[in-house]
Amino acid sequence: MSPFVSRSLGVIVLAVLLLPSLVEAQDRPTPHPITPPPRFQAAIEQGTRTAEGRPGPDYWTNRARYDIEATLSPSTNTVMGQETITYHNRSPDTLETLVVHLRQNINAKGSERRQALQVTGGMNLGDVSVQGQDLIERPNRSSVGYTIENTVMRIHPPDVVPPGTSVKLSFAWRYTLRSEGPTPRQGTNGTVYYMGYWYPQMAVYDDVQGWDTDPFLQFAEFYMDYADYDLELTVPEGWLVGSTGTLQNPEAVLTLQTRSRLKEARTADEPVSVVSAEERGPGSATQSDPDGMLTWHFRAENVRDVAWGASDQYVWDAAQADAGNGQTTMVHSLYRPSKESWRRAAEFGKFSVEFLTERLTAYPYPHMTVVEGLVGGGMEYPMITIIASDRSEEALFGTTLHEIAHMWYPMLVGSEETDHIWMDEGLVTYLTRQGRLAFWNDVDPWAPTSGYFRRAGTARETEPMRHGDLFPDVGSLVSASYDKTSRMLYVLHGLYGPDALHEALRTYVDRWTYKHPYPYDFFHTMESVLGDDLDWLWRSMLYETWVLDQSVAGIEESSDGVTIRIRDEGHSMMPTPVTVTYADGSTHTERVPVATWLEGHRTATVTAPAGTVERVEIDPDGFLPDVNRADNTWTANKSDRADE
Repeated sequence: MSPFVSRSLGVIVLAVLLLPSLVEAQDRPTPHPITPPPRFQAAIEQGTRTAEGRPGPDYWTNRARYDIEATLSPSTNTVMGQETITYHNRSPDTLETLVVHLRQNINAKGSERRQALQVTGGMNLGDVSVQGQDLIERPNRSSVGYTIENTVMRIHPPDVVPPGTSVKLSFAWRYTLRSEGPTPRQGTNGTVYYMGYWYPQMAVYDDVQGWDTDPFLQFAEFYMDYADYDLELTVPEGWLVGSTGTLQNPEAVLTLQTRSRLKEARTADEPVSVVSAEERGPGSATQSDPDGMLTWHFRAENVRDVAWGASDQYVWDAAQADAGNGQTTMVHSLYRPSKESWRRAAEFGKFSVEFLTERLTAYPYPHMTVVEGLVGGGMEYPMITIIASDRSEEALFGTTLHEIAHMWYPMLVGSEETDHIWMDEGLVTYLTRQGRLAFWNDVDPWAPTSGYFRRAGTARETEPMRHGDLFPDVGSLVSASYDKTSRMLYVLHGLYGPDALHEALRTYVDRWTYKHPYPYDFFHTMESVLGDDLDWLWRSMLYETWVLDQSVAGIEESSDGVTIRIRDEGHSMMPTPVTVTYADGSTHTERVPVATWLEGHRTATVTAPAGTVERVEIDPDGFLPDVNRADNTWTANKSDRADE
């Protein structure tokens, strides 16, 4: 036999010996590193972003000031307004076009939308002017004037807006509120009104994508810049109003009795009834006016939006809450007295503010108002939320905590919700579940029975990293963006501990308050605080529909130790904590590092000290999103041991 033949045979034998591991490695996908797109890389090069998750030295945001006067006419279900926006261009770019969102146009005939809604005509614009020059709608985008397509208005001003300058826009407008069918985020139910996304609002112009021109189609949420607001809201006398901002004229709209009750609530340990059912109406709850109308004046600074609710049916409770840094804030609840569970709304709001302040950063606003009303679940706005009427106490608590957690994400940390719903909803859902665990001792919010586990590994599952309007249905959006992403954070909770995770979330808030992070800013911040590359987690949980399915494949006991074989059947790759329980009650935990699975292996072994083993369990605390926990546990057959 020639040397050549001998060497060839050796290669063949070696290949055969290695074949099982090669096949095993090829059996599972490779979680490629997360690479930011070119436009984000360009922002790093320009100095507005960094690769460490911090804003760059040249980071900027544009700003605005809104002066709005609006009148609610219940007899016609209309809101009429006049508005002036002073828009400050703090970018390095000269703006030739200005973009404004008219989100009420989702109710206009012919507008695109993801679900059927009552057609009310949308936003009817009267006067539109820039720098005092009246503009008209023009089909030609190159002409001075404006165009409207669905909910997006593009203005071509008489002059460009250079860096470091400002421009003044003015609008007169009116619209009819929805009163039938779904009323998510705004509308009317009898004499209960809620105004969300109710005025012309400047679009975001940022350092990564320029103008945000995505239309509002109903599924996806919002991307908004920070601004100061001055609001004058005129409503019938006797109506109570909750709004973003601080009330500037309490003496003009509230009676002495109501103001005295509010003063009492600011120092009381328990919620105070500010206006009871018997005290509603003009002259008792509010002042009276010969014209039958009162104007409530609010101001808000550094907020990304304003919203408000009003009704003559509401009662009003209030409490003070610890807001952190030695400060307090007020928690208000406005609700119809027939809604029994709502009697605890102020209590739930107080707990939520204090729970979240302890884990994140100080609550930044002068109040938090919880309004009962129209939506199916809840919807968040700066300092205020509207929540569905008929809820059990437990459901009302959970929704209240969830919506108040939004005061940090995205109200403080202004992520791009339209493209990346998970960036606020996933974080908020994690915090909500932890809060439920703290408040209701008999509740297990992490039980593997939620929407993600019902969809995981099926054709109905979608990955979280997609535009909000590209989810096939609301259930898919919620399962991916809320539930699956919250479980991604729960994995970090289990691997690093709650204190380390909360420190990472606090750092994210500190770095990006009043700014606009993208997913890569979040990834890099979490990795810098936790100290590890987590691309394997982001890839598995955000970019793919891979599932985790690990099992105890068998154990071998000897005088030298216990060898446990772990099998990984899924595509998602995560560290595997394995806990051995011995007959004397002692335990020992080992971990299969994620690097083992990243190498493509389907099986791994861990070794524990020798002893009589009663039980072996993968992830006994349930931090990992394993879709089949039935095979995660091995238990000794005691009858066999009795025969030994």
